Amino acid sequence: MPRRRISLAAGIMPEATPAQLVEAAAGAGFDMGGMWAEQDSWTPATTRAVRRQAREAGVELLDLEVAWIKSGDPDPWLTELVDIAAELGAANLLCVSSDPDPASTTAKFQTLVDRAKGTGVRVNLEFGLFTEVKTVHDARAILESVEGEAKALLVDTLHWSRSGGTAEDLAALPREWLSYCQPCDAPAEPPDLSDGDAVIDDAVNRRMPLGQGGLAVGAMLDALPDTLPCAVEERSAALREAFPDLNERAAEVRRTSRAFLDARG
Repeated sequence: MPRRRISLAAGIMPEATPAQLVEAAAGAGFDMGGMWAEQDSWTPATTRAVRRQAREAGVELLDLEVAWIKSGDPDPWLTELVDIAAELGAANLLCVSSDPDPASTTAKFQTLVDRAKGTGVRVNLEFGLFTEVKTVHDARAILESVEGEAKALLVDTLHWSRSGGTAEDLAALPREWLSYCQPCDAPAEPPDLSDGDAVIDDAVNRRMPLGQGGLAVGAMLDALPDTLPCAVEERSAALREAFPDLNERAAEVRRTSRAFLDARG
């Protein structure tokens, strides 16, 4: 069985600059790194600087976050994110939707997939209770209506678990839809899933190192291809408090994640 490649998900260090994300991924020895782009601070100069730094550090960018589909007219920033991902050499663009109209989400997602054609970027639709694409079944319905090889479906262990997903759901997904996944662990007991604030707090503050919580991380990984890269999404208040130094935080996440994955063979 091939050794799973792991990436430092950008959400692990929300306070980091783009340069710090690259530095942390390289210094900790991750196979790849993730990147976060904010519209109000990202410029063409940022793209050039990050691309140069990543190449010099030998960091392959697994993904760029986040293309957030919203209700109303299409947001040109989202198509710009596809272009930025392509310029950076990032393999994936993470996409979520808060548009309550499934047809509108589908149309806007199709626009991003069309924009990504021929760029080497895949647009990954992530589902979760914090979005309007709440389950793997919701995401599947959208992808079945979208044309193009640049479309993909992103599975995050926490969101899959909290939304009632099963390993059978994942095993039934078309393999060509899968580009990477986001494993993490968390307490087995969910928060009040009818409370939107609690759901978001669960996602940004309560995650745990792989193998140290109560989620079926192993079952998720077993249901997905062995070669699928893993963007470790350990967003955790405890982790941030214990490791305020970004490089030390990245090193700890790599240590616990690599130990869990390697112990599974």
